[in-house]
Amino acid sequence: MKLGIDLGGTKTEIVALGDDGAVLLRERSASPAEYEGVLVTITGLVAEAEARLGQRGSIGIGIPGSLSPVTGLVRNANSQALNGRALQQDLEARLGRAVRISNDANCLAMSEAADGTGAGYHTVFAVILGTGVGAGIVSGGRILDGPNGTGGEWGHVPLPWMRPEEFPGPRCWCGQHGCLETFLSGPALAADCDGAGGRDASGLPQRAAAGDQRAQAALARHADRLARALAMIANILDPDVIVLGGGLANMAHLYRDVPGLMARHGFGDVARTPVVQAKHGDSSGVFGAARLWDAA
Repeated sequence: MKLGIDLGGTKTEIVALGDDGAVLLRERSASPAEYEGVLVTITGLVAEAEARLGQRGSIGIGIPGSLSPVTGLVRNANSQALNGRALQQDLEARLGRAVRISNDANCLAMSEAADGTGAGYHTVFAVILGTGVGAGIVSGGRILDGPNGTGGEWGHVPLPWMRPEEFPGPRCWCGQHGCLETFLSGPALAADCDGAGGRDASGLPQRAAAGDQRAQAALARHADRLARALAMIANILDPDVIVLGGGLANMAHLYRDVPGLMARHGFGDVARTPVVQAKHGDSSGVFGAARLWDAA
């Protein structure tokens, strides 16, 4: 069987998949804040799953960061306790087998390309629009993350075709200004609508539908910025499909408005890249983690 683990900021989920892709087990546990707690939680979830199912599995793990190809240590993780840690080596020592680790957006792309809304397409560009912003690329069933391990780090490039009032953009935690994450994440959208104290964007579509003009304007700006950001990807990568995941992907107007807005910035004479919602929702990451060994 294949075990997949999605290590998130608030929850850690494990799934066991049979050879036919059937779900044998799914469990969730709260994510600890400290590093030792992360190791204990993951090893505990694996031990419990294998004991209940009576078999041993391969292990793939999705994390909100990536492994440096130089040091092997975790870098650029929103979960700060992971940064600078030898997560792969520590888990392999405790679990007694090889472990594959990849960025959570890569896992989203793997899952959706395998049997989600990206199935049947050759090149899938999968986006996370949530507390953070990221993306992953799968082409021909393989993750494209490059020799530096930074392929798909779409959340940390600047907003394209910036307008004067947008420049230089908010300062990002990565040290740069104007990163897509500072414009397109849930907290960024909430702050754009309600000021610096706004953190939760989940209710904005309902507010807009009820006639709240401030919410309507913020959602329109967000859709336009997302369209510019995706048009840049279409001009560079020209993927067969763009899949949106994360909490903001539930906003139905994105699928109505963004493709037309993208067409304004397309370099070619054809603009037909489909933009679709992730099939597996917030479970895409854990399913994709289980499939990391498929790309061997």
